[in-house]
Amino acid sequence: MRALEGRGGRTRSSLIYDTLREELLNGRFQAGEKIAISALKERYDVGLSPLREALNRLAAYGLLIQENQKGFRVPRLDRDELEDIAEMRRELEGMALVRSIERGDAEWESELLAAAHRLKRADECPEQVDEWEHLHGRFHRTLVAPCGSAWLLRFIEQLHDQFDRYRRLAPEAPEVRRVLDTQHGELVALALARDARAARALMDDHIQRSYEVALGSFGERPDA
Repeated sequence: MRALEGRGGRTRSSLIYDTLREELLNGRFQAGEKIAISALKERYDVGLSPLREALNRLAAYGLLIQENQKGFRVPRLDRDELEDIAEMRRELEGMALVRSIERGDAEWESELLAAAHRLKRADECPEQVDEWEHLHGRFHRTLVAPCGSAWLLRFIEQLHDQFDRYRRLAPEAPEVRRVLDTQHGELVALALARDARAARALMDDHIQRSYEVALGSFGERPDA
C-alpha cells in the first residue's frame, strides 16, 4: 500500500493524478490493460472520489481511455499514432522554438543555460533514470518557454507525454542517445546565437532521432 500525502496545498486528486501519470509514462501498466479501480484504491489508500477525479483527468488528457460503463483502459500502442505525434511535435515545437528565440530575454538565456547544465550532469549518471527524465522535460520546456502562447505550450506538453509513453518502453539505444545528448547543447548554442533557422532544423532532426528510438517499442531498431 502506498499512501499519498498532500504537499504544498496540492489536493489528494492532484497527487494521484501526478503519480498515475508518471506510472503510465513509465510503462507501469500494460498497453491495453484495464485499470482496476479497487486495486488502485488499496494501493494508494485513497477514496473513490479523488481517484475517479484523477482518472477522468487522465482520460481527458489522453493517457487513459474511458469506456462507457466499463471503466478505464490504457491506450494501445499504435505506430501510425506515434508517427502523427512525432510530426505534430516537429511542427509545434519548431514553431515555439523560433518564437522563443525571437522573444527570449537575458533571463531566459540564463535559465536555459542552467537547465542545460543540470541535464548534462544527469547525462553522466544514466542509472538515475527518473532524475534524467525530470531534467530532460524541464530542459525542453525551458527552451520554448518564452514563445508567448500558453495554448501552444499546453499542446507541446501533451505531445511530449504521449511521445514519452512510447519512448520509455523502447530498449536503450546508447549510440543514438549520445547524439541526442550532444544535440541538447547544440540547441542551446544556436538559441543563444539567435539562429532560428538552424535551431529549428536541428530540432526537427532531434525529434526524428527520438522518434526512431521510440519505434523500439514495436521492436524496430534505430539507426545510429
